[in-house]
Amino acid sequence: MEYQAATDLLAGKTILVTGAGAGIGKTTAITYAKHGARVILLGRTVAKLEAVYDEIEALGAPQPAIIPMDLKGATEQHYRDMADTIEGQFGQLDGLVHNAGALGVLGPFAQIGEEMWDEVMQVNVKAQFLMTKALLPVLEKSPQAAIIFTSSGVGRQSRAYWGVYAISKFATEGMMQTLASELAGSQVRANCINPGATQTNMRAKAYPAEDAAQLKQAVDLMPTYLYLMGADSADVNGQSLNAQ
Repeated sequence: MEYQAATDLLAGKTILVTGAGAGIGKTTAITYAKHGARVILLGRTVAKLEAVYDEIEALGAPQPAIIPMDLKGATEQHYRDMADTIEGQFGQLDGLVHNAGALGVLGPFAQIGEEMWDEVMQVNVKAQFLMTKALLPVLEKSPQAAIIFTSSGVGRQSRAYWGVYAISKFATEGMMQTLASELAGSQVRANCINPGATQTNMRAKAYPAEDAAQLKQAVDLMPTYLYLMGADSADVNGQSLNAQ
């Protein structure tokens, strides 16, 4: 049976969503706002973030905030400054959704370039590590905080030619499990969501010949994103859930 979230599930919560300008990140941010959350929209394209901001404002939801950031170039100091700003403005952070990701180029292992390796690992692994590390003290100020990492089917059982993307998702699963083990018994928890095949730009890049009309849309995944962020999953920690 599909999870039905209460309309006020996230009332009073402040939640940061990365890659919030498009795709699953945009849908997650809007869905969380509809359920009462104040959403912090992080992404690299300000115009896209502003469009999502306007859409949330039009709903009459709590006023969102925007953090323009390119995960490719952000340093540890950038994340520390961001954490200070969030704590200063909101007092605490109740949720963090690591949605932004880079696909890189799919192809043979022997043809993975060092530059491509560095870029995908930077965005999918190192940036999430540095951001989570900086935000943990702000998440710990919440009575009940949730961190959601984005995994993939190829981050559990890889396939030929999925290269550095698959490897980065194995690292994501490992980072989540390590963190969840440390957080056990605290007021912060960490889990992964594997969105599955969804109508997104990244999916279209990976499967250019596919009929996108046959795929689930981002909105179809939202029950899982709501469940893991709200109080109904307060005891769920260290798990990797499928959104489909």
